[in-house]
Amino acid sequence: MNERVAKLRQQSVTAIPSISIERAELVTQVYEKYAGKVSTPVLRALTFKHILENKEISINEGELIVGERGSAPQVTPTYPELCCHTMEDLQIMNDREKISFKVSDEVKKAHQERIMPYWQGRSIRDLIFVQMTDEWKYCYEAGIFTEFMEQRAPGHTVLDDKVYRKGFLDFKKDIQTSLKTIDYHNDTEAYKKQEQLSAMLICCDSIITFANRYADKALKLARNEKNENRKRELLEIADICKRVPANPPRNFREALQMYWFVHLGVIIELNTWDSFCPGRLDQHLYPFYKKEIEEGTLTREEAKELLECFWIKFNNQPAPPKVGITLAESGTYTDFANINIGGVMPNGSDGVNDVSYLLLEIIKEMRILQPSTNVQISKRNPDRFIIKAAEVIREGMGFPSVFNADAVIQELLRQGKNIIDARNGGTSGCVEVGAFGKEAYILTGYLNLVKILEITLNNGIDIRTQKFIGIETGDPVEFKSLDQLLEAFKKQLNHFIDIKVRGNNVIEKLYAEYMPSPFMSVVIDDCIKNAKDYNAGGARYNSRYIQGVGIGTITDCLSSIKYNVFDEKRLTMKELLKILKADFEGYEKERQFLLNKTPKYGNDDDYADELMLEVFDIFYDAVNGRPSITGGTYRIEMLPTTCHVYFGSIVLATPDGRKAGVPLSEGISPVQGADKYGPTAVIKSASKMDHLRTGGTLLNQKLNPSIVQNEDGLVKIKDLIRSYFKLDGHHIQLNIVDGNTLRDAQKNPSEYNNLIVRVAGYSDYFNNLGKALQDEIIARTEHSNF
Repeated sequence: MNERVAKLRQQSVTAIPSISIERAELVTQVYEKYAGKVSTPVLRALTFKHILENKEISINEGELIVGERGSAPQVTPTYPELCCHTMEDLQIMNDREKISFKVSDEVKKAHQERIMPYWQGRSIRDLIFVQMTDEWKYCYEAGIFTEFMEQRAPGHTVLDDKVYRKGFLDFKKDIQTSLKTIDYHNDTEAYKKQEQLSAMLICCDSIITFANRYADKALKLARNEKNENRKRELLEIADICKRVPANPPRNFREALQMYWFVHLGVIIELNTWDSFCPGRLDQHLYPFYKKEIEEGTLTREEAKELLECFWIKFNNQPAPPKVGITLAESGTYTDFANINIGGVMPNGSDGVNDVSYLLLEIIKEMRILQPSTNVQISKRNPDRFIIKAAEVIREGMGFPSVFNADAVIQELLRQGKNIIDARNGGTSGCVEVGAFGKEAYILTGYLNLVKILEITLNNGIDIRTQKFIGIETGDPVEFKSLDQLLEAFKKQLNHFIDIKVRGNNVIEKLYAEYMPSPFMSVVIDDCIKNAKDYNAGGARYNSRYIQGVGIGTITDCLSSIKYNVFDEKRLTMKELLKILKADFEGYEKERQFLLNKTPKYGNDDDYADELMLEVFDIFYDAVNGRPSITGGTYRIEMLPTTCHVYFGSIVLATPDGRKAGVPLSEGISPVQGADKYGPTAVIKSASKMDHLRTGGTLLNQKLNPSIVQNEDGLVKIKDLIRSYFKLDGHHIQLNIVDGNTLRDAQKNPSEYNNLIVRVAGYSDYFNNLGKALQDEIIARTEHSNF
């Protein structure tokens, strides 16, 4: 990277994350003035307008792409209308060792005197917990499931190429056309449609005003700038900000700035879960790049510099802080903006281009956490592209992750997308599939499969809380076969899914009525056409995902029960339950044969793997196809972020030999240390799952760096990926790291400040992780050969 980029990168990675009160105060001012006097969509649009007209404008020294969510890099706002933090929360954020946010006395004072008095009892989180049933609360507290939207707005949304073809003046014309079609005489939704479209118009004007403020700021800085080169750059920034986002971009740089203003608009409007993603950035940018390269108005190095400046903008935006259970399930600064690279074109041909390779080069050089990146691998893509991606993966940062583009398309087609929308779609966040620019695909929370088995083994009782939260499905001591246990588990699982979906319906209704997102709705098809908000089901496609956690652990638990209780009869069910209740104290011999003498998932052993399929089918049948209250359809995914650590902390000892409190298995990966026969055996086990019936699965593998250092190692990575994807695997990501390095980093953290590892669907600095998560990553099997 050149000197400019190096300075901007240094500023980004060394800035101390802090909390700003600015947005909270601006939101509160609008609600105090307009709440109850205008419709809710217009209220939200006026809020957006007030923020963009009044928030502090920041242009950092030397940057070429401008715009921050806060007032400076690593400054993050709060969203009191979603979740109003307490004073204790602010103190914890400031004081905690990991993922801390500095909170000034001024911020604390303003929060206590102005923000809390207005928002406590009014925030969406408060409304959610008031309206939840006791059984939902018991399940939530017991760790049966989590709820994403108790602190985050619905999101997980990815942009398509429309903002490179249309400006917001064009969107205004579309909205005005839709307004003219409203039938006020026969349409009972006419008024709602009018207010939604009116709100969208306000938002279009607001984002243009926001860009003009940056233009004015750049002109002001230019007037006082002594360096002639920088003066010219500032004047160019001003010209660009006057052009976009009002109008479609004309060149490569305008295209990057256009996207960035849209990105900021979405994450300022509401704190959407997993931020907002650019989608197929290489394919969106390539026409601009190709044209300018051919015309001689842009060089490859100039494009690279612009992209690296763009990269830094993502890294400047830490995820707003969470509280309570949500922090335990996902404690990271990462905001999960994920860029897709490669894949196929709308006509099904190879989608890799010169910008694809340029992006891989940038990932390797920048070595920063955000944006997250992935490569979409199709049989249409050349092996050279995978080898280039493997060169970056070999660096040991855990990215880019790797997706099966052909499987992703099949998953989207199965969900009802048309072929063009499916090919233009891809993955976001961690591993989730969606139709880019056309779908609201919303993650509703994690489901603790292992905890539900624990409840089943105790006939509906949560031993940890001593509450009866399940249903009576029979005393396991009386079960004569594993089939009886699986039938009981199925009943318990359906019981908890019923509770979860009922709660989700309440939450969706709250967001549809009280927290629309009119700005984001402008850029997602078909919200304008339907005159309906994104949060109310206005998008062309609407999916709801429930993420299953612990498939490896529950498989090994069932394998252990089948093998040791019913087949080999080493133990009776009564004896096994007694051992588990004791957390193996006094039963180490029994624990060792449960750990080491029982078939395990991840070793291409059908004895265990077929039980994985049984659990998968039970979970799929319980969830898939259920309708949501705003027109969405429920699907399943298999991923944990870091929730497998939290879920493990509230699960007692399990039949696979795992002690109480130990993390569960991660994604669809085997239990840590249980896979004994190398990565090829793992992918064979994992591929037995029907990935095409999911919306995403996450497979982590840890490789010793020694086996990938030469060209032969890169070819082996390519062959492993190709083999897994031929078996219809959805996703794989590789941690290239030595366990001894990780153990030394735990002991001497100051010597490893730049050590990045793959956690789950994202990478993070090893030093940012809590000890339990560090231990879990260390415990993953480290393969030394293929």
